[in-house]
Amino acid sequence: MWQIVGQSRAVSLLQRSLEQGAVAHAYLLVGPPHVGKMTLALDLARAVNCQGDEPPCGSCDACQKIASGKHADVQVIGLNSTGNSNDKPRTEIGIDQIREIQHSSSLPPFEGRYKVFIIDGAELMSTEAANCLLKTLEEPSVGVIFILLTANESVLLATVVSRCQRLELRPLATAQVGVALGERWNVEPQKAELLARLSHGCLGWAILAAGGDSLLEQRSQRLDRLLDITSADYEERFDYASQLVAWFSQSRSLVQEILDLWLDWWRDLLLVKLGCGNDITNIDRQAILLDLAQGYTVMEIRAFISSIQSAGEQLRQNANPRLVLEVLMLSIPERRAAVNYG
Repeated sequence: MWQIVGQSRAVSLLQRSLEQGAVAHAYLLVGPPHVGKMTLALDLARAVNCQGDEPPCGSCDACQKIASGKHADVQVIGLNSTGNSNDKPRTEIGIDQIREIQHSSSLPPFEGRYKVFIIDGAELMSTEAANCLLKTLEEPSVGVIFILLTANESVLLATVVSRCQRLELRPLATAQVGVALGERWNVEPQKAELLARLSHGCLGWAILAAGGDSLLEQRSQRLDRLLDITSADYEERFDYASQLVAWFSQSRSLVQEILDLWLDWWRDLLLVKLGCGNDITNIDRQAILLDLAQGYTVMEIRAFISSIQSAGEQLRQNANPRLVLEVLMLSIPERRAAVNYG
């Protein structure tokens, strides 16, 4: 049984390849974070090594070992795959990691039919690592499958991409995420609806958020800070910009997550302003959104949404983060009416 939810096109293609004995030697799974790339990669690893009649059965010894991360022929390579907790955090997948799997791929499978190497965050490979992998992809060994997972294929070497069969995983419909949370993970309906909307179709994020309150608490804190900054003076806004710059130097993805949260919030304000409140993302803060929307015009909201989008794009293009974020703070429209937050 395939564990991936949705993604019927990708699953159908893989099933046909299995039935025809035409499994590719390398796959590139493309899609946003938490959309299900790792789940599908492990599904494929189970399917090619499954001992049951209808792979992946999920119950045979091979399937269970792969699910628990204990199969000798299935290896996940990523930033945190060194196995040594004393190692410093990595910022890229290095050539030594690729050389290790290059050597391992030259050896026959130990206990299964295929050796499967899953490279999580393939866009994080160094240039040297990517070129090293390319040599292996150009001369693949029999019984070896490489599965590259990426949220940003544009930074991968074109020659690496060309050696892989590309499968794109698209975000699920909000309703599909909500149903899956309720039926497979027993999430109560109200929370399932909130998580489904917040996930933007990435079921993996919703599952993580359902497993504990930390992600929702983090979101709540960031939204509260957004509200503070929206009504703050320029000095406080610039202090916040400096804080974001400091975070950006440590984790670009963290700042992008915050900008995405801002984008969701101001999109919700626009929807409320246009009378489309049923389509908002932050349904647990609908009352606040209704109050805030009264203090802005549609043009002001649209203009700031464009400013957030522009800031995110400029940061991705390596513009000066301090300049970009300070300009964004200056672009926040002034609210014309005081709001009671309750």
